[in-house]
Amino acid sequence: MCAVRESRRRSRPTVARGSTRPTSRDVAQAAGVSQAAVSLVLGDKWRGRVSETTAERVREAAQELGYRPNLAARNLRLGRTRTVLLVVPALTTEFFAGVYTGAARVAAEHGFGVVLYPSPEGIGPARDPFGSAQAALDGVIASSMAADALTAIRGDQLPLVMLDSDPDGSQGAATVNLDIKDGVRQVTDHLLALGHRRFLHLAADIPSWTFEVRARELAARLAEAPGTDLRTARAPISFEDALAAAHIALSDPAGPRPTAVICDDDKLAAGVYKAARRLGLRIPDDISVTGLDDLALAQALDPELTTVRLDAELFGEQGMKALLAVLDGRTPPEEDIPVHLVVRGSTAPPRPAPAQTRP
Repeated sequence: MCAVRESRRRSRPTVARGSTRPTSRDVAQAAGVSQAAVSLVLGDKWRGRVSETTAERVREAAQELGYRPNLAARNLRLGRTRTVLLVVPALTTEFFAGVYTGAARVAAEHGFGVVLYPSPEGIGPARDPFGSAQAALDGVIASSMAADALTAIRGDQLPLVMLDSDPDGSQGAATVNLDIKDGVRQVTDHLLALGHRRFLHLAADIPSWTFEVRARELAARLAEAPGTDLRTARAPISFEDALAAAHIALSDPAGPRPTAVICDDDKLAAGVYKAARRLGLRIPDDISVTGLDDLALAQALDPELTTVRLDAELFGEQGMKALLAVLDGRTPPEEDIPVHLVVRGSTAPPRPAPAQTRP
């Protein structure tokens, strides 16, 4: 056994004397291949050019030597920084943290890094994070809610992928969207099937394409259902603002109270919960509530929130894949990402109207 260990130690690749760090030449010598083969394998461009056995031998030699490519030199040679900017309206929102996680995972698989830039104001347009972004970045992925930052960031030079943006009016080379229209349809059809006809839409008070789509689709779907009534209240996406807006809307004496509240976001729904309790209303006995996102908050509420699940990590992954396709001169797919209604305890059939007694 000792002889075997000694043989393995002697067979391990070594770095040339005097070298401070292993080079691609050292890896080539250890693997018994050319430096060109090392470059192909470690650049993940070997398929169809060298065998799987050779590629594995190169990877093993590089790992044994502790070889790391000189990224600065490679990037200078290729004219790329392998860095992408992800512009989002806020990091305080769980959803955009998921978008970053998905984008960064795909980027890492392709040797790219992701710089994340949120709006300093928390929600709204982000500001220019770089004075010379065109020299620092290979491309940009941006949410439509942070689109005001793009003129300063990219000029007309950088490849751009837009998230949650109108595909017909997008300034990006590609657009990646969640199927928000279908999500609104799923929520609306669920509530209609339960028997609801009086609705309150608690809309996000943010000028963004994605929220405009939600309002239009909800109005269009209810217009097709006879005997329905739709009111709208608006609030910024915060618990306090949602509480205030919902309290006013649900206590409005003009006409019968809505039996269902459709919220643009789970945080807005949380505000509705507290407003309902302050008014002595029980969820879902007196009023049904739905959200949109399926944040962790949705299952922390009591009763748990019926909402539409948006896969934020998949959203980020698809955004990064679209940008990589643009950088490689390929056409990204244009299909919207599916969304799914998750029915929980916050929705139920409306209570029958109390019978009127004859005088």
